[in-house]
Amino acid sequence: MQSAAVGGYLYNDPEGFDLRSEIARVEEVSLENVCLGAGIDDLLLLTCRAFLQPGRVAVTSLGGYPTFNYAVAGCGGSIYSVAYRSDAVDVEGLAEAAQRTGATLVYLANPDNPSGSFASRSSVEGLRSELPAGCLLILDEAYADFVPRSERPVFDPEDPQVVRMRTFSKAHGMAGLRVGYALGPSSLMGLYEKIRLHFAVNIVAQAGALASLRDPEHVARVVGQMPSIRDFLSAECRKLGLSTLPSFTNFVNVDLGSPERSLRLLQELQRRGVFVRRPFAEPLNRCIRVTLAPIPTMQAFILELEAALGALGS
Repeated sequence: MQSAAVGGYLYNDPEGFDLRSEIARVEEVSLENVCLGAGIDDLLLLTCRAFLQPGRVAVTSLGGYPTFNYAVAGCGGSIYSVAYRSDAVDVEGLAEAAQRTGATLVYLANPDNPSGSFASRSSVEGLRSELPAGCLLILDEAYADFVPRSERPVFDPEDPQVVRMRTFSKAHGMAGLRVGYALGPSSLMGLYEKIRLHFAVNIVAQAGALASLRDPEHVARVVGQMPSIRDFLSAECRKLGLSTLPSFTNFVNVDLGSPERSLRLLQELQRRGVFVRRPFAEPLNRCIRVTLAPIPTMQAFILELEAALGALGS
């Protein structure tokens, strides 16, 4: 990345040939099945621009990743939201809503943001089988690296009703560089190529993503640390009288019991210079969402959390 930055006076490769070729090798697809984007946010907007006509319906989870909603609104589409069930995505509800509304798009983050839940391979493949004709499943797999490959759903890369999205922001640790990719049929990727910003993934981001793909041991080490860090955070929260939600990601939701208390805690932590997130819709808005970090950082967080809870009182 440092070497690439020295050449910053040059244009980046607009086709991202080397990076796309490596992605195709890792994902076991053809080069034509891969499209680069400046993170999944960019790819979501491209998808709505390419496939969602004004007034048509897009189905998503109520309280799910909000950037998809923004992209739908920006393209004149209509959002139909399906509530979470037992603090997890209601995959069957998404399928039913798509059929009932004649949706053009169905968005599923798996593992989910912000709940941290994971829908099984069979349930996601079942969702695909129940889509109405002409409906595209957007499978946001930003956190897929944290789930064993054998447990992820399997789709033909030329399936005309599925596009999968991946990112280098999470397990690869490159969130600020903004680089992600879509996997889908060559015909759909060809549509993306017509409307995407070809210089969006800059020269440093391409170099870093390529190097990270060629260093799978590093990503495996990062992923391997997550279970013990999740367990540590959950155990420390229990000592403070708090419970946590199951998570298949690099974050954990800490349950405060009510939206009012979670908001007060969020504000108190912010006052102390600690940044966490809070899901914005019921039922998850009773929680704060804490991103995982090495144990010393988590220990520092626990101290601030305990102090913040003390400041709130009962």
